[in-house]
Parts: sequence; structure tokens; C-alpha cells
Amino acid sequence: MLSTMMIAAEGHESPSVMLPAWPDLIWGTVCFIIIAIAVGKALPRFAKVLDERSARISEGLALADKAKSDQKHAEIEAAQLVEAARREAAQIREQAQSEAKAIVAQARTEAAGEAGKAMDAAQRQIKADKQAAQISLRNDVGLLATSLAEKVVGEHLSDSAASSRVIDRFLDELEQAPVDASAVASSEGAR
Repeated sequence: MLSTMMIAAEGHESPSVMLPAWPDLIWGTVCFIIIAIAVGKALPRFAKVLDERSARISEGLALADKAKSDQKHAEIEAAQLVEAARREAAQIREQAQSEAKAIVAQARTEAAGEAGKAMDAAQRQIKADKQAAQISLRNDVGLLATSLAEKVVGEHLSDSAASSRVIDRFLDELEQAPVDASAVASSEGAR
């Protein structure tokens, strides 16, 4: 087949569709060589640009992976800080509750002491009032007994020492005598 093409080219027969003319073939080859040289010189630059771009992409991916791991680490650390804060808050609450219980216990103790003091003071006051009432009652009963004795005897008792002895003896007898509730009730009913 090549031989028929060559024969057709030499004889200047009609141009073949498959085989171009010699001048076209030469110029095409020259253009091809020029383009191949240009691409050959530009190819290292393209390769360099592509390598740089690949390196930047790799760095970006590495940084993204590092950022993800840093984010995970930060999330874990934040969770640990939150947990530590919760524990500390719980500890503070427990401490505050124990301090509150201690304060309440101390206040109760102080209140009990104050109540005891108040009770003692009240008992002393009651005792003093009782003694004052007894003294007042003794004086009133003594005066009544003296006046009654004066009316019975018909004379005025001028000797205060004698009247005092009579009053004391009368009051001692009253204190020693048992009080009969039925006798008191019947004597009050008779009046």
C-alpha cells in the first residue's frame, strides 16, 4: 500500500487522501518539532507548578487533619474542664451544706444554752417571787392574826416581839397542819 502511494506521489497523479504532499509533510514535521521543543521546555514548568499545587493541597489536608485532631483534643479538654468544674461545684455545695449544718448545730447549742440560762433565771425569779409572796403573806396573815387576837383578847398588843412570836407560832401551826380539801370546801360552802 505504501508503494502505491509512493508511485502516485512521484507521478504527480491526483493527490491521495491518505498521503499528504511532500511540502505539507515537511512543514508539518517542522511545526511538530517546534511544538515538541516548546512543550518540552514548558513541561518542566507545568510539572513544577503541578508539584507545588499538589504540595499545597497536601499541606492543606494535613492542616485540616491537624485542625480536626486539635478540635477533638479541645473538645475532650473542654469536657474535662466542665466535669472538673461540676465536681468542684458539687464539693463546694457539700462543704456549704456541712458548714450550714455546723452553724445550725452551733446555733441550736447556743439556743439550748440560752434557753437553759433563761429557765434558770425564770426559776430564780419564780423562787424570789415565791419568797416575796410568802413574806408578804406572812406579814398580812400576821397583821390579820394580831388584829384578830386583839379583838379576841380585847386589848391592844403593844409588844412587837411578843406579837411577832405569836404570829410566827400561828403560821408554823398553819404550815404543819394538813390541808383537808373537803373541810375547806365545806367551810367555804357554809359561808
